[in-house]
Amino acid sequence: MRLNRKLEHIELSLGQSSVEGATGFNDITLVHNPLPQLDWEDVDASCVFLGKQLKAPLLINAMTGGHPQLESINHGLARAAAAAGVALAVGSQRAALEDHSTRSSFTVVREANPDGVILANLGANCSLSEAREAIAMIRADGIQLHLNAPQELAMTEGDRRFRGLLENIGHLAGQLEVPVIVKEVGFGMPRESIRRIAGAGVTLIDVGGAGGTDFMAIEQARSGRDAGFSWGIPTAVSLLEGLAEENEEVCLIASGGIQHALDCVKALSLGCFLVGMARPLLKILIHGSVEELTLYLDRLIEDIRRVMLMLGAKTVRDLKNAPVIIEGQTYHWMCRRGIDVSHYARRQGLL
Repeated sequence: MRLNRKLEHIELSLGQSSVEGATGFNDITLVHNPLPQLDWEDVDASCVFLGKQLKAPLLINAMTGGHPQLESINHGLARAAAAAGVALAVGSQRAALEDHSTRSSFTVVREANPDGVILANLGANCSLSEAREAIAMIRADGIQLHLNAPQELAMTEGDRRFRGLLENIGHLAGQLEVPVIVKEVGFGMPRESIRRIAGAGVTLIDVGGAGGTDFMAIEQARSGRDAGFSWGIPTAVSLLEGLAEENEEVCLIASGGIQHALDCVKALSLGCFLVGMARPLLKILIHGSVEELTLYLDRLIEDIRRVMLMLGAKTVRDLKNAPVIIEGQTYHWMCRRGIDVSHYARRQGLL
């Protein structure tokens, strides 16, 4: 059943369409700098993640694996990530732990991308031995531990036991030999949860906000039962909630409905460390080729550099000095939650 579910997830996710404004990034406006003291060759979008150099702070986020028919997809994603110089996370490796015949759909990733940043992936309820096995399977640089209670509850065969997840996350973070990234899968995180995860010893958190792939809707489509409502915290809101903690030891990853370079730079300007994208990239690969996906990523990085130049930002770190206007529902959410975001608009470091 798990193997068939993997294929259904791909088919149904590709059929979903993004809802305009659902991520909250339409409420975010960057202030143009008409006098950037930079030339094109000065602008550097590169960063270091888990000890390795990336051409831009981009992550091809967890999507698939665990079925023989998905091996070519993961192989293509890994090749494109290597060529473009971005990080890659595999989908949940649970199926490969239970059925060794599916492991090649994951091991192919490291074979195709021997030197890049590769992240393993399991549910946050996994055991220490399972996490180590998943990491060893792809010689991963880190492991994503995903949180997905709404998805599980929408699945007829899904988990119904969520007690003790935070304690398990803390145990894994303290025992594993590679960094742990705690990740939501499209339902977002409030600041209180981010605070608790950080308190468990995790310094990398992917807010995985609402506005992109909706796994609750996917599971409802699989079962033929529509609950009639959507769920989750928009990505921009989740990011701002986490940044309000002002914990310099924690690096946030923004994912969930990121569509283009402007979304990426908005998220980076707010203060995230890395930006994750999934479905738009998967669509290009499945309906096109590895070469088309690589070209898209190259152009995405080029567009990120263009926006950086229009802001006067020489490096990604400089973006945190760019003034940002926060309006609409995102602003009202922050006000209701007692989070002051006025300082973003008063930044003057790049003007």
